[in-house]
Amino acid sequence: MNDASSDYELLDFGAGRKLERFGPVVLDRPSPAALGVDRARPRIWAEATARYERTQGDQGVWTPKNSLHQQWRVSFPIRNDGSKVALTFQLHASPFGHVGVFPEQRPIWDWLARQVFAQGAKRDRPLRVLNLFAYTGGSTLAAAAAGAEVVHIDSARNIVERARLNAELSGLGDRPIRWIAEDAQRFCQRELKRGNRYEAVVLDPPSYGHGPKGEHWKIGEHLLQLLKMCRELTADRRAFVLVTCHTPGFGQAEVGAYVAEGVVRNCGQPPTTGELFLETSDGRRLPSGVFARWPA
Repeated sequence: MNDASSDYELLDFGAGRKLERFGPVVLDRPSPAALGVDRARPRIWAEATARYERTQGDQGVWTPKNSLHQQWRVSFPIRNDGSKVALTFQLHASPFGHVGVFPEQRPIWDWLARQVFAQGAKRDRPLRVLNLFAYTGGSTLAAAAAGAEVVHIDSARNIVERARLNAELSGLGDRPIRWIAEDAQRFCQRELKRGNRYEAVVLDPPSYGHGPKGEHWKIGEHLLQLLKMCRELTADRRAFVLVTCHTPGFGQAEVGAYVAEGVVRNCGQPPTTGELFLETSDGRRLPSGVFARWPA
């Protein structure tokens, strides 16, 4: 994905790294998908504002030290069938190499907004969307901008607060969004007991994780069980299900099979799968994950 009207651009990639522009900031970060690939524009890498290197485990450092603004903002335009909306994110360089937004999700936000707008028009009330592992709120904001009621779940309270701020910055602070810091599995179990139901579920599960009370998450062990709970939460009213994944070894076939077995089952149409990617201005694509969604 490359969109000159947004504040993001993939400038180049290769030699196990990617060079990206987030507004005024240019970042040089690791990218396993870029291993064994030659850089197309080697000279521009010296223009990076900061370079991230892992030092221990999943943590690392940004150099030069103090080269990044403490916080800065970027916007991504999305479209539903009604209007064009800009989703705004406040970014922050973390010790894990993240900045607070995953640009490869941008086409997913477009699809999500169109689905909410179209499905909502068929009902006499707003679509109820559950967003699990919701991070800083890209999918939450896209759904809310298109008219959905959203329940936003992430295990980290500080990340939920950042998502709430992004809603305010995007002009969506008054939309019907519930912001909840909770373990995704525990929340779904409680929702089933309470009899609460949804028309749509969005998931972007990590490879590994922990809930706020130390709950354990491992995608290979727990994703199918969670998807089965999502099936129950959307029974008899399901408008769509969307799963995105960035875990090595979980390709389109694997994620599609999980959605088929856990959610769709004998509903006829199988899930549609595809690749998430970032794209340079000259059309070079950097693989950045996969998705499975139902319906197409």
